[in-house]
Amino acid sequence: MSTGLLIAVAALWGAAAGMLLPRAAYRFSVPAEEAWRELCPGGHPIGGWIGWARCGECSDVRKQAYGPGVAALSLATALVCAGLAAATGTRPELGVWLLLGPVGVLLAVVDLRVKRLPDVLTLPLAGVTLVLLGVAALLPEHAGDWTTALYGALALGAFFFVLFLVNPGGMGFGDVKLALGLGAALGWYGWPTVMLGTLAAFLLGALYGGALVVVRRAGRKTTIAFGPFLIGGAFLGLLIGAYAA
Repeated sequence: MSTGLLIAVAALWGAAAGMLLPRAAYRFSVPAEEAWRELCPGGHPIGGWIGWARCGECSDVRKQAYGPGVAALSLATALVCAGLAAATGTRPELGVWLLLGPVGVLLAVVDLRVKRLPDVLTLPLAGVTLVLLGVAALLPEHAGDWTTALYGALALGAFFFVLFLVNPGGMGFGDVKLALGLGAALGWYGWPTVMLGTLAAFLLGALYGGALVVVRRAGRKTTIAFGPFLIGGAFLGLLIGAYAA
């Protein structure tokens, strides 16, 4: 398969997967300790977790659509998957990245909306990532190392756990759990990729926080959702790690 066709297929996959995320994003977007949403804004039961966030039972047109927009999530997921395909090529680990990409977009959206990273997504992410990479390691032409992926998960998880202990107000425990899965993905391409993805996450977070301070929308002690930047940094690390592998 040519590179152009591969990227196009990955983009189509991402667009289709992104179209199915709005309902889950809406249901997961609740403050910590609260149950997942089961009703639309109009009070009608929501069926399932996957699909558009739209209620056909609402008589008020303004309440029929809820949650994040389909177009935005579809475009974001398509760009993520296309970028990963361009950097990874036809190597078997691309299948892993294309499965994990939509989950990363969903986690980033939920954390941005309510500053929460659901355990039902972050904890399985680490295990699933290691299992899928273990399968990829058995296939020819892979460009990573499963053992380093395992160590990367443990190392990045431990690093964020220490940060959580030092400053629990500035680093949530959800970030610690998310770091396990992202550490596994970054570790697949080696320790330089782990460090690069981690550095990129803190740089992106610092730039965003600094921008908020400049426009006076936040103070120096304002907490921000770090999950999207952790995911964004991992994405950049994977792009560079896959391209250089």
